[in-house]
Amino acid sequence: MNDAAYQEKTGRFAAMLVTQATWPAVIVIAGDCLAPLVASARGALHAPFAMLGLLGAAASAVVVLGLSALLFFDALLFRLMATYDDELSGGAAVDDMLARMRLKPAPAVTRPLDDRIAGTRRLLVRQRIAFAVFVVAFLWAGFWMPR
Repeated sequence: MNDAAYQEKTGRFAAMLVTQATWPAVIVIAGDCLAPLVASARGALHAPFAMLGLLGAAASAVVVLGLSALLFFDALLFRLMATYDDELSGGAAVDDMLARMRLKPAPAVTRPLDDRIAGTRRLLVRQRIAFAVFVVAFLWAGFWMPR
């Protein structure tokens, strides 16, 4: 991969990560603000299963927001990588930064860009699963419970 293709691929992936970190977080925050209002309007706050739904929605919301924060941090790291001319120096700069922040030990060998993208995609899958749990719990607490 030449330098321009590396920088473009890294920049596009960073931009996609910002989008993927933002929209679930916005929906979760809005849903958590609305869930108690919807549940109380339907009289579901007195039903024990509805309360479990609200607790599940709140717990999964914390997970979604945490994973969104991690994805946003990864997006910033990918943007940092994109500022370097080649994959090796960009990866080394990110590894050095993470080691100085004491988030990860310094690796013996710099990982390639595709391995880093694959790791971040696994975080995206986890975020989507947590978001699906949030949606199910939100709907359970607010809409599926009888009056």
